[in-house]
Amino acid sequence: MITIWHNPRCSKSRQTLALLQEKGAVTIRKYLEDAPRADEIKKVQALLSVPLIRMMRPKDARFRELGLSLSDDEATLLAAMVDNPILIERPIVLANGKAAIGRPPDAVLEIL
Repeated sequence: MITIWHNPRCSKSRQTLALLQEKGAVTIRKYLEDAPRADEIKKVQALLSVPLIRMMRPKDARFRELGLSLSDDEATLLAAMVDNPILIERPIVLANGKAAIGRPPDAVLEIL
């Protein structure tokens, strides 16, 4: 099963979704409407094996509005992501017990 944390307004997310749909069925989670819980974000972080900041959009205006910084601790960043899912990098694809960020879109192919 393939799941994409998708934002339809994002061109990279749309491109990644189209790529995945060529491969078969995809479950779409519009994460701005169905925000992931803290435990879900932590699970994906573990699958990605990256610091939490790498799952975020630090150039997003909301990141600055919240006064966040690249050096904030993970608890602060996690709370910000839960409360403001717009900060989550997009798209994130889950498949075969693995995760990948679709930037560039074909980066997700390695987990299929």
